[in-house]
Amino acid sequence: MTYPRNFSHIGLSVPNLEQAISFYSEVMGWYIIMEPSDVVEDDSPIGVMCTDVFGAGWEKFRIAHMATGDRVGIELFEFPNNEKPENNFEFWKTGIFHYAIQDPDIEGMVEKIVAHGGKQRMPIREYYPGEKPYRMVYCEDPFGNLVELYSHSYELTYSEGAY
Repeated sequence: MTYPRNFSHIGLSVPNLEQAISFYSEVMGWYIIMEPSDVVEDDSPIGVMCTDVFGAGWEKFRIAHMATGDRVGIELFEFPNNEKPENNFEFWKTGIFHYAIQDPDIEGMVEKIVAHGGKQRMPIREYYPGEKPYRMVYCEDPFGNLVELYSHSYELTYSEGAY
């Protein structure tokens, strides 16, 4: 039977787990549900599961789990030799290129992101100028992950037609 599935979590790769936890808790208000731990390539259930996902030779990584206000999981990975891509916004390539959060105080959230080492990628824009108060902006966290901010819910923003 087909029905709308709930969003469970998103996995983010970061160069420093403690810095990421600090950023996401202080800026986004997300909270820890599983403290940082080490995972190694071995015959343990988690080791075998990760080999299924990453293939042989991944060796080790650190992981922590956080949750949002609406209980969506944020899985943070710190891999050894983490590399920041030259271009972290290859939107024309298949795959996830951003995640989005909702905050009615977009200006305040942008200020917090920038004050904590992130950056604003564009001016705040209105979807329907003069018609509806729905606004958005793209930013980056300090680790290069793109985050889009919405002033209103996704459903409100896109319901009732096209641009």
